[in-house]
Amino acid sequence: MRALVWHGTEDIRCDTVPDPKIEDERDAIIKVTTCAICGSDLHLYDHVMPGMEKGDVMGHEFMGEVVEVGKGINGALRKGERIVVPFTIICGECDQCKRGFFSVCERSNRNKDVADKVFGHTTAGLFGYTHLTGGYQGGQAEYVRVPFADKTHIKVPENLSDEQVLFLGDIFPTGWQAAVQADIQPTDTVAIWGAGPVGQMTLRSALLLGAKQVVCIDSVPERLEMARAGGAVTIDNAQESVVERLNELTDGKGPEKCIDAVGMEAHSPRALEHAYDRLKQAVMLESDRAAVLREMIYVCRPAGILSIPGVYGGLVDKLPMGALMNKGLTIRTGQTHVNRWTDDLVKRIDDGQIDPSFVITHRVGLDQGPEMYKTFRDKKDNCIKVVIRP
Repeated sequence: MRALVWHGTEDIRCDTVPDPKIEDERDAIIKVTTCAICGSDLHLYDHVMPGMEKGDVMGHEFMGEVVEVGKGINGALRKGERIVVPFTIICGECDQCKRGFFSVCERSNRNKDVADKVFGHTTAGLFGYTHLTGGYQGGQAEYVRVPFADKTHIKVPENLSDEQVLFLGDIFPTGWQAAVQADIQPTDTVAIWGAGPVGQMTLRSALLLGAKQVVCIDSVPERLEMARAGGAVTIDNAQESVVERLNELTDGKGPEKCIDAVGMEAHSPRALEHAYDRLKQAVMLESDRAAVLREMIYVCRPAGILSIPGVYGGLVDKLPMGALMNKGLTIRTGQTHVNRWTDDLVKRIDDGQIDPSFVITHRVGLDQGPEMYKTFRDKKDNCIKVVIRP
């Protein structure tokens, strides 16, 4: 089969690789009908996330048709069924899964011993990601093996198109969880850093959950335009002061809720701060850039909540813990507990409350995937979200 394969920094290729096979009785094989490039994939493309190996198949946002099932599936899936596959692999049986904390499943990371050493305790296995999370082959391919497939799937209505439901596997529930864990109240101003795909889903989720005002911060014109179309007030942080604008919009009190939809590769508009972070990265004294985290802590209203769906992989420097503690801020973060939210989100799509396909700007085949990684990373050609049809 054909797949997008990691060969090193900025080196993704469309290769021919072996077809996946059933390896465990709870496995299923799906034929991929639609997949996407996610912002988290760019951390692997840029090789700022450790644990990648040459030959790894990319992609964790995909869906398709079941073509084979293991004998342990016990009727949970059948050949011919159409499913979205969450990026988090879940056993459905461990203590964390039973509590709905699916992204920290205790059994699905087949490299658990390594994750235990790096993080203190393992987290769930993830598709198409670092070997710290299991090294499972990803979904930017013609076929995928789905472990624990009796639990790791989302069945979708036949009346909804692939593009309407594809993002149930990652960015839609990620944006939704980011908004839910901010505990949004009807009087709240919610400030969101990043107007990429996750930021776009987050701002619409915040409005669906009843926020009084949503402010989206970015510097890319087409992203800001899409955010305004979704109902947000926007701040171009390359042209204006985020602190001053947020104070204007909140009568000097600051937003009650702040959400980081950027993560480890944040760019600061302040040249000295950005140069400092890049220097610390170059000499390996930090791995992740904390510009957004610092700004959120500074501007958030005292006793507010910081929600962090943006991915971080290692260490940050110069985090203002004094301001965080003295202002009484609460931090909530984590990879997405996808299956906790998807029943509700499928219904919202089916009811017409939201159509997640609004975020798609580019549709390509697998052979165009490698060049689209660069286009997406460099924000060229007004690219916001890339969908691939194998």
